[in-house]
Amino acid sequence: MANVKFMNPFVEAATEVIKAEIGADVRRGTLSLQKSAMTCDDITVLISLVGQVNGIVLYGMSIETGLAIVSKITDQKFTEFDNLAQSGVAEMGNVITGRATIKLSEAGYTSNISTPTLITGRGIHISTLDFSRIMVPIITDFGDIMVHIALRENLTGTPDQTFVPITIGKS
Repeated sequence: MANVKFMNPFVEAATEVIKAEIGADVRRGTLSLQKSAMTCDDITVLISLVGQVNGIVLYGMSIETGLAIVSKITDQKFTEFDNLAQSGVAEMGNVITGRATIKLSEAGYTSNISTPTLITGRGIHISTLDFSRIMVPIITDFGDIMVHIALRENLTGTPDQTFVPITIGKS
């Protein structure tokens, strides 16, 4: 099962980064536990963590939300989810995760993160294998971002730098 104590650093980091980058009011929606591998978002940013905390974090949103956020960050209007818009959304996920790992480190859990992977399309299967995902909606004026947290403490005593608990496929 996903460890709930790892949720708050990601929610706090998402709130801080979104407020700083786009100046939006942010509130947390009701969290839930997800066991299905199916995504229902148009865009998903996937970032793995390895070390004393292992697993993945996913940031899902609609194309409209992604375009609105990137438009606000860059102060230019995006109407297509082109390479620059994709890069902006992926980088936002990277910044949030980087900030969250700093918070985890301050709590005594060091981990490294992967470069972000951007997945587009609804109905993509992203399985976290035997990791349940805690899902936390981050609600903004620009649209909702669904944060999926599938993390576990590495209890082996040796930081695992290769563990990535995912499979990806299309239904």
